[in-house]
Amino acid sequence: MLLCPVCNQPLVRDAKRYSCKNNHSFDRSKEGYVHLLTSNRMHSKAPGDDKGMAAARNRFLSGEYYRVLRERLEALALRYTPEQSPVVLDSGCGEGYYTAGVTRALTEAGRSPSVTGIDISKFSLRWAAKRSKEVEFAVASAYHLPVADNSVDLLVNCFSPLGLEEFRRVLKPGGVFLYVVPAPRHLWQLKEVLYERPYENTEEQTEYDGFRYEEISRVREVIHLPDSQAMLDLFQMTPYYWRTPKSGLERLKSRKTLDTEIAFDIHVFRKS
Repeated sequence: MLLCPVCNQPLVRDAKRYSCKNNHSFDRSKEGYVHLLTSNRMHSKAPGDDKGMAAARNRFLSGEYYRVLRERLEALALRYTPEQSPVVLDSGCGEGYYTAGVTRALTEAGRSPSVTGIDISKFSLRWAAKRSKEVEFAVASAYHLPVADNSVDLLVNCFSPLGLEEFRRVLKPGGVFLYVVPAPRHLWQLKEVLYERPYENTEEQTEYDGFRYEEISRVREVIHLPDSQAMLDLFQMTPYYWRTPKSGLERLKSRKTLDTEIAFDIHVFRKS
């Protein structure tokens, strides 16, 4: 499924590397992912989530606090993919929690999926490649996907950059795009701890050129965070990590437990 980032020719994988017919070669890491983000598209030495953030995300998601979202994505994948050999791309897959879930659901349904996850963070993909050996993982940008035109049946984008031009390019005609965004009261009780004046997220229903709406699937639940590790892991994997005043962080550290709403809207689009 992956293309060479230099010449756009298909890549062939062996035990140690990916290579194309023009002899461009890319080593597989010991964990199993491949680095396809060329230096001219890297804006820093190590873009995306750093080592600590990737580890926090892995701990939190492995605790199954967002299981309800993963299960909804699995159900939507079963609803919107072909019965045999669907091609799935998770753009901004992070540490692979949702990618692995979708892959498992499609495999258990007997569909023999081909699944690829891309993320700009090599630290996240170290975890992702350990989580699922059935998925091809590559360091790449959502704005320059190393994937062929009109090749993808289902594209998943969960809290990740919205590369609409690239999504239109790689999706097959009639292919489906799952776009996960935080609903207005997502993590409301966490925000009440962090901020003096918490605010609700903006709720939008935006039409995008080249896509038509199928549905909006809404996920709502209250989760219990039993200790400071879970609370701090959640905090570290949110945008609040970058813009919370010190006083808010100190209030969070003083908490023993926390119950908070989680609220996701999954916008389901079909390529026209």
